Amino acid sequence: MMTAIPVGQRSPWSRTLARFTVLSGLLAAAVALSGCAGLVGRATQGITANLGSGIENHDDPATVQAALPAYLLMLDGLVEGDPDNAGLLLTAARLYGIYAGVFVDDADRARRLATRAFGYASRAFCPGHPALCDSRGQPFDAFQEAVAGIGQDDVPALYGYAAAWAGLIQADSGNWSMIADIPKVQALLERVVALQPGHEAGQPQLYLGVLSTLLPAAYGGKPEQGKAYFEAALALSGGRNQMVRVLYAQHYARLVFDRGLHDALVDEVISADPVAPRLTLVNRLAQARAAELKASADDYF
Repeated sequence: MMTAIPVGQRSPWSRTLARFTVLSGLLAAAVALSGCAGLVGRATQGITANLGSGIENHDDPATVQAALPAYLLMLDGLVEGDPDNAGLLLTAARLYGIYAGVFVDDADRARRLATRAFGYASRAFCPGHPALCDSRGQPFDAFQEAVAGIGQDDVPALYGYAAAWAGLIQADSGNWSMIADIPKVQALLERVVALQPGHEAGQPQLYLGVLSTLLPAAYGGKPEQGKAYFEAALALSGGRNQMVRVLYAQHYARLVFDRGLHDALVDEVISADPVAPRLTLVNRLAQARAAELKASADDYF
């Protein structure tokens, strides 16, 4: 998808999470930035509040790749000055997750950055939900019981925590204890959808679509449930989010060997105008991946 991520160098699970980690992070960044912008004063408030949108609306991924490290260091400094600000912590978590998941191809470095992202998200979420965070390493039933106690007001922090956890699994995809946490991440995302079905224009549904189609039905996957999640994510984005179509084609259509659906989705992405509010960068990344899927379709099917 990016020259910084050589094809074949990461596992399919890792490459998958990289694609929808950047998607969810970019779509959420501007909202969180606007919430924490007042920390740096009136003179820089507008710059801080608009930077997330500027990233999302950029049409050159290489420029974003080169620019993000400086902003990440600035966020570290802002967190040092206001260590308990949840909006600022979630912004740092999201942007560190983007950088680690999409632009870093060194495994050790990616793990360090993803760990930092998850640490920031935990600092934003866990003080208000100690039972859930304490049950992270416990059996699933205890964790699920804690998830059921999360309410409407907690959704933004819950979603940020789930996304950062998914990014950490991506970065440490060779660690089977981390892979075993996938059902817990799924439970968090399902709670987000149950509380706010339209949260982040369908990004939780996109995560859930991929999670449901990682395996064929014979091995415990739920492809038809995944299809429903992809359709919901596409509808909630107003059809403008091309990464939904890419992951729909890659994970559902290929899984069930539906060549007609696969090619229709891929062709729609390639022919689409990538410029859309808060989606331009994501759509550019999606078009690059769609071209890869189109080129490999004859061999796959």
